[in-house]
Amino acid sequence: MQLLNSLFEIVDGGEDTTGFTSTIKFFPGHVIFKGHFPGHPVTPGVIFLQLVHELVERRLNKSIRLVGLSTCKFLRVVDPEFGEIAQISVSIKAKDDLLHVKALGKNETGTIFKLSADYRPIS
Repeated sequence: MQLLNSLFEIVDGGEDTTGFTSTIKFFPGHVIFKGHFPGHPVTPGVIFLQLVHELVERRLNKSIRLVGLSTCKFLRVVDPEFGEIAQISVSIKAKDDLLHVKALGKNETGTIFKLSADYRPIS
């Protein structure tokens, strides 16, 4: 299930020599928030894994598969009811047939998550 333009949208972005940054905004009416948690919605941590996955695929214009996860820390709750906007910074280093990805998510309250993962392009 693709979450871009369903659960979140990209409202701004940029590139630098090491990667890219995307500013995203969540859609609080998405069905995922009805079950997590009823009456007090928060963004499930696994959503940030998928969000980074989709941002990297979009950036590279190719499908990828997660093959390893060395760091995955969820540090803050993101409540979509407050129109949460997050800035996701991603760096990608290719080595052999793997893509080493580091991602950091922040909002106005601080760091939301940190991620280091390996992906393999799908032919």
